[in-house]
Amino acid sequence: MRGYRIRTKEDMEEAVREYGILPFFSHSIAGYSIEEMCDPKVYFGDEPGVWDWKGPVIQETRCAYGKFFHGKAAFITKELFPDFANYRRDGYDFDARFEDGLAKYSEQYLYNIIASRHSVLSKDAKAIGGYIKPKAKGPDQWEPRKGFDTSITKLQMMCYVTTTDFEYELDKNGNFYGWGIARYATPEEFFGKYFTNRVYKRTPEESYRRILKHLKKVLPEVSEEELRKFLK
Repeated sequence: MRGYRIRTKEDMEEAVREYGILPFFSHSIAGYSIEEMCDPKVYFGDEPGVWDWKGPVIQETRCAYGKFFHGKAAFITKELFPDFANYRRDGYDFDARFEDGLAKYSEQYLYNIIASRHSVLSKDAKAIGGYIKPKAKGPDQWEPRKGFDTSITKLQMMCYVTTTDFEYELDKNGNFYGWGIARYATPEEFFGKYFTNRVYKRTPEESYRRILKHLKKVLPEVSEEELRKFLK
């Protein structure tokens, strides 16, 4: 693995473009993640770092970002994402997947909330879907819906939803604080015709082979067996 050191937002964007598919956190392939490539100062430090750059990198490179690999987040470039999504969707759009019994009602419920909007913040999706109780005072006559985290992760793993940005709360002085709040959209909405014209252009098997070929090129030192395991 190359000794790629990420010290700036521009370094992070360059790494995403170079690898095409780049996990954020460490995993089974040693050294192949932003966590391992970045200078510790921009991972653990008090100054702006990789956590703050996620949203700008998504917006400026127009890449996909989500929990695509074993429930862990990764960046995938716009050019590779249609094939990756076709492989993960196995050629199905979401409605067809649900009709064939390959998606749960809980996943359809959340998908419809996101797909019916241009985009939606995670906190708003939770409020709309009844996953959290409203802040207004009053008698508690219902229990919040469960399973938001499980469903949103599954929708990302199947590539029906992607994270398009991270937004921050403002304090009374107008300063950002806390962790970034994820904004979700369907790839069809985020990428538009670029995605819809390409996602089902090939068979899922052909798309898988193209993705595997790309990973072999950028990770020549990694065995095909390891790459196939990573892509599952």
